[in-house]
Amino acid sequence: MDEEFVVGTWHYVLAKHAKAMCSLERELGEKHDLGASEFEVLDRMIRHEDKLRVQQLCGEVHLSQSALSRVIARLEKAHLVTRHVCDVDRRGVFVKITEEGRRRHAEALPTQRAVLQDIFADTPAPAAQLSAR
Repeated sequence: MDEEFVVGTWHYVLAKHAKAMCSLERELGEKHDLGASEFEVLDRMIRHEDKLRVQQLCGEVHLSQSALSRVIARLEKAHLVTRHVCDVDRRGVFVKITEEGRRRHAEALPTQRAVLQDIFADTPAPAAQLSAR
């Protein structure tokens, strides 16, 4: 794999990420009063049967612990999640999605998927470009 290809792929990833995040922030915000990171937290919680340790969630949503704490605080204020201290390890904190969180996620899911479909529909993914070489 040559350097030019690697750098080109990196620029592709950055451009798609920036376009996706801007579109997700706008669409999810306007239609569902959710930010992209808030939706991602809800989405990960649904995929993990509704309850996750903050530390595990941090690794999955690619946010710093302080940024994730702010997202969780906003979701908690909106009654979309609750926080619970771990019974076994008092340092551990679990986040659990509420029924309202499940409802809002279900409403926002088609919007998120439509935005991603639109962002990635116009060009082949880097893996397709790589196999074509």
